[in-house]
Amino acid sequence: MTQGDAHLLVVDDDERIRGLLQKFLIRNGFLVTVARDGAQARKLLAGLEFDMIVLDVMMPGMDGISLTRELRQRMQTPILLLTARGETASRIEGFEAGADDYLGKPFEPKELLLRINAILRRVPVVRTETVPKVLHLGPVRYDMDRGELWRGPDPVRLTATEAALMRLFSAHPGHAISREKLVADLGRDDAAQERAVDVQITRLRRKIEDDPKQPRYLQTVRGEGYMLQPD
Repeated sequence: MTQGDAHLLVVDDDERIRGLLQKFLIRNGFLVTVARDGAQARKLLAGLEFDMIVLDVMMPGMDGISLTRELRQRMQTPILLLTARGETASRIEGFEAGADDYLGKPFEPKELLLRINAILRRVPVVRTETVPKVLHLGPVRYDMDRGELWRGPDPVRLTATEAALMRLFSAHPGHAISREKLVADLGRDDAAQERAVDVQITRLRRKIEDDPKQPRYLQTVRGEGYMLQPD
């Protein structure tokens, strides 16, 4: 499996660390979805298929080791645990719960990248065909694997920028993405490009929404940015 094929779920209750990991991994070619705790991770895992989970151990509510133990009862998705605890006993507990690897904080981002790639190389490429990566937006559906938008039986043509926006939004369904982040992830560092993103959003809404002026699926979140809210 190559980096460009891999969809990672990063679970960490620290917003700063979560954001840094997401940005770093995206820049290194991964598709990345984030969750703030075990409960949110559960919801994402119920609707999406991931190639690997990067999971913080020390979280409020359900900790990473408990979540690993629960997930292992129903899936074999590779899990890399992150923790500030470096004791041998903690590592053993993580492995016994079913983790594939363990990385103590603080760590070098490059080491994380090496660990992820090493795990992915060991994993056979097996896709569960019964759980397609498809988001439903009323009569419109978006195939995440192929990057294709369909309205009923008919394909909806997307420009390169629209296709890039759909990839970004579909990786974070139900979560607002700021204009600044959209500009950065599209590879445009000029702040003036934020207005261009607004224009692209308007055009994309015309292809998704029944009433683009009252968007149901590609919503504006005041003060935060834009959010894709599938059915």
